[in-house]
Amino acid sequence: MKPYTPVPDLLTSRRILITGAGDGIGRAAALACAQHGASVILLGRTAKKLEKVYDEIERQGWPQPAILPLDLSTATPSHYAQVAQTIEQEFGGLDGLLHNAADAGTLTPLEHYTPEMWFRLMQVNLNAAWLLTRACLPLLHKSADASIVFTTADVGRQGRAYWGAYGVSCFGLEGLMQILADECAAEKRIRVNSLDPGVVRTGMRSRLYPGEDRDALPAPETIMPAYLYLLGPDSRGVNGQALNARDFM
Repeated sequence: MKPYTPVPDLLTSRRILITGAGDGIGRAAALACAQHGASVILLGRTAKKLEKVYDEIERQGWPQPAILPLDLSTATPSHYAQVAQTIEQEFGGLDGLLHNAADAGTLTPLEHYTPEMWFRLMQVNLNAAWLLTRACLPLLHKSADASIVFTTADVGRQGRAYWGAYGVSCFGLEGLMQILADECAAEKRIRVNSLDPGVVRTGMRSRLYPGEDRDALPAPETIMPAYLYLLGPDSRGVNGQALNARDFM
């Protein structure tokens, strides 16, 4: 890939659902998408964080967003069906789905994992992504040009010690992406890809590496060209690819 510079109106009239939109990469993606013309639907566990992102978008005069609070660790299939129903009622369809929400747990040997932690991480990181995608696919099929992006990590492409359920769930997301991309290939109305954001200054990174100099890390905003490319029309024809955000900078 080569450095990507999105045009100002790249996402005009597009409706994009973003999970984990309250902070970190999700917040940056929501602001970037709104800035480039999208109507963003902010999904996350903490309503107050989502409200701050909502207010920032409103202050900037960008398209009015929407808030959908949802705890992915406890949400049931009926909750996801309600999310899709609400989006259809309020927006009439969906043009983009960005899976960003994740829980990394702790860096622990597999033998020390508790079943409760394992099941929680699988639920938040992998099962929730499938359930939400499944619920939203009928809306995405209505779009003439839809994109699904799974945020993953390098530990989901090459296994590394101590990354446990998070690493395994990222491997699962890569597999989910590949299968769904292959299923959507013939229709060509929905493209499906994964993106590794690399090392970025986020709360999850700080929890995993408490001794790291947080200020020395790149801000989430620096990797937004990759997300904008995948969610916008310039990525038409790109399907089933495991990409790295650094390649767009």
